Amino acid sequence: MTRVGAVDIGTNSTRLLVAELDDGAGAPLQTLDRRMRITRLGAGVDATRTLAPDAVDRTVDVLREYRRAIEELGAERVRATATSAARDATNRDDFLGPARAALGVEPELLSGEEEARLSFLGATADIDAPSPYLVVDIGGGSTELVVGTEEPTGLVSLDVGCVRVTEQFLESDPPAPEELSDAVSVVRDLVADAARGLPGATEASTLVGLAGTITTVAAIELGLVAYDRDRIHHFRLTRDAAEDVFRTLATETLDERRQNPGLDPGRADVIVGGAIVLVTILRTLGFGELLVSEADILDGLVLSQR
Repeated sequence: MTRVGAVDIGTNSTRLLVAELDDGAGAPLQTLDRRMRITRLGAGVDATRTLAPDAVDRTVDVLREYRRAIEELGAERVRATATSAARDATNRDDFLGPARAALGVEPELLSGEEEARLSFLGATADIDAPSPYLVVDIGGGSTELVVGTEEPTGLVSLDVGCVRVTEQFLESDPPAPEELSDAVSVVRDLVADAARGLPGATEASTLVGLAGTITTVAAIELGLVAYDRDRIHHFRLTRDAAEDVFRTLATETLDERRQNPGLDPGRADVIVGGAIVLVTILRTLGFGELLVSEADILDGLVLSQR
């Protein structure tokens, strides 16, 4: 067994996974620690193309916390990655240097394509559903679509995510109907264009969804007062249920959304933007349900260290 760590530094959240991994191919993970903090590294990046100093400080503080956990658990190898926000920021080095000093590991700046491959690896490692799969990873700044069975055969990364859609379109509280309509229209066109260039996307046997927007919509649909990974992982979220959750969230004020069971209050301001991406993908690609996965890029990062 090898003890390894993974850190995913995203636009909206920063997450940690420490696990024991059998070096044999396909072996299951034994999770030792899994954490998530809403750090919003990508706040304002879509408009300014720069990382804000307070966002950098928030994220670096969490990386120091994660380093302590990694060291206490004795991880032999660690892989850390930064995704959409850092990719898009012209001052990314103002973050990457302090991040390396805080974590003790150089964060890798992932391309959208590599992010998609790692998400596919993590999401499909323990899946028991018909293939081929279409894996959808809705992040804060980007959304990845990946088709494949054992390995990806096609992938695309779109510049839409819960934070980006919120900052671009949703100014009112609750969002105005025309804001919602404009957001849906733009996301629909991007998804439709992506599907035309991604052979097999609409013919996949199983749609697999991962990351915070999708797991949050599932938790709301389940009415979870307390987070329960086992109930969310591989929950089948129907399109009708996702539409119902979206309509409810989109008509609530921010304060009202914070009261929803299953919704982390720190995600309440961007969940409508994420739900727009989710329901638009379901509508545009014609899927009636989605298999929710709690295994994602973090698990892929761990498995990549075999």
